[in-house]
Parts: sequence; C-alpha cells; structure tokens
Amino acid sequence: MKKVVITMIKAIGFFLGWAILVSILPLSSSEEPVVWRLWAEIVPLLAIIGFTLVFWLMERKNITLHLFDAPIKGIILGAVTGAVWLAIPVLIMYTTGIIHFGGSNTIRLFPVWMLAAFFNVVMQELLVRGYLYQMIKQKHNMAAAVIVTTALFTALHGGAFEAGMIPVLNVLTMSLLMTAVLEYSGSIVAPTVMHFIWNGIGALVLGGVALADDYPNLLITVFEGNEILSGGACMIEGSIFVLLINVILLALFLVLLRKRDTKKSNLVAGQGLT
Repeated sequence: MKKVVITMIKAIGFFLGWAILVSILPLSSSEEPVVWRLWAEIVPLLAIIGFTLVFWLMERKNITLHLFDAPIKGIILGAVTGAVWLAIPVLIMYTTGIIHFGGSNTIRLFPVWMLAAFFNVVMQELLVRGYLYQMIKQKHNMAAAVIVTTALFTALHGGAFEAGMIPVLNVLTMSLLMTAVLEYSGSIVAPTVMHFIWNGIGALVLGGVALADDYPNLLITVFEGNEILSGGACMIEGSIFVLLINVILLALFLVLLRKRDTKKSNLVAGQGLT
C-alpha cells in the first residue's frame, strides 16, 4: 500500500507541477498568429522536459525512460503506421462521399505552423508516455501504467465527452494504440511520429482533426451525412471508421507483441537448456 501511495504522490506531483508551471510562464505578446502559437506550444514543452529531467534525475538508478531507443526503427515504424492509420479512414470517407474538398486556403509560414503542431505532439507524448508511463510500469506493472496514462490522455482530450460515445472511444483506443506501438518499438519515437502525422496532416492539411482554434488548414474539407460515419463536429476523430481502424491496428500490434515475447521466452528457455 505504501508503494502505491508513493507512486500516486509522484504521479500527481509530476502532472500538477507541470500544469502549474505552464500556467505561470508568460505567453508571447506577438501580434503574428504563428509566432504566438509557436511560443504557446514551446512553453508546455519546455515545462515537461524540465519536469521529466528533474523527476528522472531523482530516480535514474531505478527508472529507464526509453525516450530515444532505436530511433531509426521508431521513425520508420511511426511514419508507416501513422500514414496507414490516417489514410484508410480518409479514403473510405472520400470514396463513399462522406467527405469532399471544397477548395484550399493560403497560409503564411505554413512550416512554422507544422513545427508548432510537432512541439505540441512531443509535449503530449512526454507527458503521457514518458516518465509517468515508465515510472508506473517499472515500479508496478504495465497494466497499471496503461490504465493511468490512457485515462490521462483521454482526460486531456475532454472535448470528446461532449460529442458522444464514439469520439470518446476513438480517443481512448488511439491512446492504447500508441502505447502498443511504444511497447513494440521500445521508445516514444514511433508514437510521436505517428501522432504527428495524425495531427499535422489530419488537421493542418486536411482540416479534419481538431486542434486549437487558431490552427489553420490548407484544404477546405466538407463532411456530410450520418454523424456516426462522418464524425459530426469531431470530423475524422468522431467517425466510427476511425474506431474500427484503431481496433484493427491495436489488435495487430498486440499480436506482434505476443509473438515477440513468445520468441524471447523460447530463446531464453533454449539457452537455459544448453
């Protein structure tokens, strides 16, 4: 019981400390929208990097963060999985007439907007699947780490609760999928790349994923038809097609993880007999 209480105190201190620091750090006074947004994403990112470093230094002998293990594998896996993850529901919705494109917008400094979106994704992954996930997993077990971080990720996307059950399930299964990718790849590189493709392409290019209100989008995407299929106000993230793809990809990675763990167990057993 004492161990659980200590872990709860660490987890609450980590999250609340980060949230308080973010709330007191100054925002940009720039009148240029992209500069303001870039700084608004840098502030929480710097805060979570600082808290991750401080908490890890206190426990570095007992906790391994696995932030950048096998980076090339992580980038490739994240890029392929992220592309498939976004492309399949978009193609289904496009070919069935649920979405169509009604033109495009001109966006100044578009690469800087993408950089801001990338910083936001890195911050989210460090907050959810960085120190907090590894600390709970290594102090207790994977199941506890998955439950806590999935609940946190879902709470951070609280707007889904106002939209209905499918958007909530989409957010929840998205988090589980990214955690499965984390476990399979061995670091947060893959889920970060995957998450960035979803947000960067899905929101800033397609205009079908909701980020902060001031983020622009290149394409004007129109969603029509039944809300269960089109996603309604949540657009792509509210569609049942996304839920199906999440479940399929999650099942695939769980199978891959099981096969890998079985192979390792057989290898260890074989070495024990020699």
